[in-house]
Amino acid sequence: MINRRTVTRHLSSLGLGNRRFIDPGGDNNRKPGKITARWPGHMVHLDVKKVGRIPDGGGWRVHGRASDQAKTVGRAKSAGAKRGHTYLHSAVDGFSRLSYTEPLPDEKGTTAAAFLARAKVWFAAHGITHIHRVVTDNGACYRSGDFACIVGQRTRHQKTKPYTQRHNGKVERYQRILAEELLYAREFRSERCLVSRRRR
Repeated sequence: MINRRTVTRHLSSLGLGNRRFIDPGGDNNRKPGKITARWPGHMVHLDVKKVGRIPDGGGWRVHGRASDQAKTVGRAKSAGAKRGHTYLHSAVDGFSRLSYTEPLPDEKGTTAAAFLARAKVWFAAHGITHIHRVVTDNGACYRSGDFACIVGQRTRHQKTKPYTQRHNGKVERYQRILAEELLYAREFRSERCLVSRRRR
């Protein structure tokens, strides 16, 4: 008798690990469930996008990966210069698609909690006075006690299934649009240029 795990491993190595490859009709017995918001504030999706800071003079997107500027920046990092990142914390209402984003220095629990508190105030100013459910991934900042305190007793905190980004797809798609239409829409030669464009 062959162990079931051995058979599964061999089928996966042959590219036949999914049910649809061995089902006669090609069906898959798993159907992804839909997460549907029914009214404004019913579900607010949260996520963090980590983006690199732009060195003075521009990075490789402006000059190319093999340019002298990119090599100079690379040597500075190798010599111990701190590589900087900005963390874009975003909240998107699942019903109205109203969104709120802040560039913050880290993705710690206290930072995420403070961001959610400010997002609640911002949503309330736009007519969403109560958030019934907060949907996040399983990041450490969303598992912290500070974040749970800000979520509160009247709001349900729903964590998505690991490695299932579609469950938090609204904010994932919003961040992709943010990157395509703002961050990488044109060439920035310093972090200050990007910050001034964000404020316009």
